[in-house]
Amino acid sequence: MIDDVGLAWIDEPIVYDNFRGYAHLAAELKTPLQIGENLYSPRDLYTAIEGRACHLVTPDFMRIGGITGWFRAAAIAGAAGIPMSTPLYPEVAAHMMRVTETAHWLEWQDWVDPILERPYEIRGGLLGIPDVPRAGLEWNEKAVEAN
Repeated sequence: MIDDVGLAWIDEPIVYDNFRGYAHLAAELKTPLQIGENLYSPRDLYTAIEGRACHLVTPDFMRIGGITGWFRAAAIAGAAGIPMSTPLYPEVAAHMMRVTETAHWLEWQDWVDPILERPYEIRGGLLGIPDVPRAGLEWNEKAVEAN
């Protein structure tokens, strides 16, 4: 019944490490199945993709192994042609998506904006990434001290 409601994808509907269950769902559903926020290494991502447990992946930086783990996961997703999105840490994730072959969606939250000197801007539904060295993040020290 869920296939008929017009969802763009279904995100992690069962316990994260049940790859066999995900593979069954992925085979049965017309709606794309996305997993990855709870994968703890690029090797887990590879296992999920190899087992056809998903149509889309969204690794979390803290769990996938940081920037290095992201690059490894992105190579695996790219080789398999699996679209890759990001959850959380959008100011860093935006840069990583620029170099991810199968970049899909950037999940955006403005939670850190109140303590940034220059928050990233969204224009026309797209994130404007500053053309500055590094990630372009500078703390507003007065706002940080006040919090």
